[in-house]
Amino acid sequence: MVLALCTAFALSQAYRTVGAIMAGQLQADFKLSAQALGVFSGAFHFAFGAMQLFMGIGIDLHGVRRTVLTAFPLAIAGAALSALSTNYLVLVAGQVLIGVGCAPAFLVCTVFIARHFPAARFASVSGLVLGIGGLGMLLTGTPLAWLVQAYSWRAGFVVLGAASVLAWLAILLWVREPARESAQPKESVPAALRQFGTLFAMPHTLGILLLGAVTYAAFISLRGLWLGPLLVERHGYSLVESGNVALIVSVISLFGPPLFGRLDRDGPVRRRRIVICGLAYACLFAAIAFLESAWVDIACTTLIGLLSGFIVWQYADVRVAYPSALTGRAMAVFTMAMFLGVALMQWLTGVAASVAVAHGIESFELVLATIAVLLVAGTAAFAWLPKPGAAFRS
Repeated sequence: MVLALCTAFALSQAYRTVGAIMAGQLQADFKLSAQALGVFSGAFHFAFGAMQLFMGIGIDLHGVRRTVLTAFPLAIAGAALSALSTNYLVLVAGQVLIGVGCAPAFLVCTVFIARHFPAARFASVSGLVLGIGGLGMLLTGTPLAWLVQAYSWRAGFVVLGAASVLAWLAILLWVREPARESAQPKESVPAALRQFGTLFAMPHTLGILLLGAVTYAAFISLRGLWLGPLLVERHGYSLVESGNVALIVSVISLFGPPLFGRLDRDGPVRRRRIVICGLAYACLFAAIAFLESAWVDIACTTLIGLLSGFIVWQYADVRVAYPSALTGRAMAVFTMAMFLGVALMQWLTGVAASVAVAHGIESFELVLATIAVLLVAGTAAFAWLPKPGAAFRS
């Protein structure tokens, strides 16, 4: 059942990284600026993140299976709309539909794991799921680059839409959930929303969310939006050559979450390691920004793909930072912060690229420096703002 749920998660990973390969053709077809391209890529993540609270409520009230089966057809419709779009606004609308449809894809995996696996195995199983789900990014490396170069970006959305149909059928056929206890009262939607208010009121939530908003966003902004243009425009790579690099980065990133999941340690040591990894992450982005060497850019991007696996430690930190009754909602809020952070970062980096061009600065230098600064700020907030009390640790 976990593997069936992972199929939808893998497709959501593919959808959120198509921009790196499609960017050149989209800019040519729709006459897009760098800022408009950032809005296109960020639309998926904004819709995805904005729906997390509602998906969390849906999972609590109606279960994992029903929630994902209801939402995911919107991703299929969004892929079809994107493939048929004739103007930029329709293209962005397609991204919004895909984002809403994919919104429960990762959350259902984490909630399913939290409900059906022991707490001690949460980080390791979640890391495995993140690694399996990362297979979706392989589709947006060399295979998608070849498809886009041979046909068009529209063919990419057609193939992803067809794969989404198969994922929906897999979940329909193979995922089952235990029946709810009849004596357990069903929570109302207003009551569920009040529980979210309780979570936001906890003093340690802000630091967790501020770091969560930048770590995953940094990797996806590079891999899913700027990597292709960086290699093509800065170093003269062809689209397929840049796709090969994206494929290598994607393969390496598959090993990060399982590795970091196995290395997980509970207590203060986990938080110290998160801070160290956050700062190392920022240094790698700064190196790509300012050294401007092809081998440095590829090596640092590959290391970023591996190091991004430490995000599984952040999920494990969320798992123990709140009472068990709020675990599902805490996961939803953290996931919301991650993907709203992606939308914000992709929009900000699009603005940074436009500002750089206007002032005669190499656009990728300012884009990647912006990401590095945001990572340092998020890591500092996580380190210095209030930490979870010992009462919730188990």
